[in-house]
Amino acid sequence: MKTETDIIQLIEEDSWMMDIIHATAKLQLPDWWVCAGFVRAKIWDTMHQFSKRTPLSDIDVIFFDPTQPEEEYEKRLEKQLSFILPGIPWSVKNQARMHKVNSLSPYLSSMDAMANFPETATAIGVKTNQYGDIVISAPHGIKDVLNLEVKPSPRFLSDKELLKIFEQRMKRKEWKRNWHNLTIYKGDV
Repeated sequence: MKTETDIIQLIEEDSWMMDIIHATAKLQLPDWWVCAGFVRAKIWDTMHQFSKRTPLSDIDVIFFDPTQPEEEYEKRLEKQLSFILPGIPWSVKNQARMHKVNSLSPYLSSMDAMANFPETATAIGVKTNQYGDIVISAPHGIKDVLNLEVKPSPRFLSDKELLKIFEQRMKRKEWKRNWHNLTIYKGDV
């Protein structure tokens, strides 16, 4: 696997992933993406030649809508998705309010929010475009995820407090337990 086209093909060949993407598209949310571990884990599972999918604690759906900043709205969207496609651990977040989680300045879009995720390998999302084709957003590119490298995003790397959040997250996630070929940042990017 070397290109965005390879990643798209990998996703298109996975009916479970396509069901999730199509279910999310039905909500017609502004600036929406299914992102983070949903895409990253599929890539890493494939590169580790796993025969089974690594279980995900949630399916991250993001969108950007400054007119709907209430968390209650996100919960209603999760219920709608559960009705469309039951049994999925949906996590829907409006990125117009999520900058507050890490005390950052407001995001301008979902792609801006992804650019400020803690790791570059997690900053990747997929959705369908107006023609029904799968498209990728990867504000830091796909090199790190394809090279099995986990590095802090530039925002987290440049701020000592955010870097501590990245480091705590790496300890908590224990990704090397699942994907043994990963290289995890330890202060020398």
